[in-house]
Amino acid sequence: MSKKTLIIGASTDPTRYAFLAANRLLYHGHEIELIGRDQGKIGGNEIHTSKPALERVDTVTMYISPKRQPEYYEYIVGLKPKRVIFNPGTENPEFEALLAKNKIEPLEACTLVMLSTGQY
Repeated sequence: MSKKTLIIGASTDPTRYAFLAANRLLYHGHEIELIGRDQGKIGGNEIHTSKPALERVDTVTMYISPKRQPEYYEYIVGLKPKRVIFNPGTENPEFEALLAKNKIEPLEACTLVMLSTGQY
């Protein structure tokens, strides 16, 4: 089943994990939305440099450091996703507690591993 996924920290740099995750999500049939520092496209999907109005987001996957996350707290909680995946290096106890308080599952995991093992 397709899970609409928002990637925060998207990049057109093919060496970045966010780029690999975007392509792997598309390969597995998931709809993606992208937010990043720089404009561009991944698999025909536009990278937004601001916070677009989105609906029905199932999963948010983080590829930005904890110090850059606070500007997204309110935005992500407002999207009401089922879960937020904190990929290695993005773990943030403060944000994870806020998500849990809002009945959003915080997951410290790796999107690429979850996809390759069928746990996504």
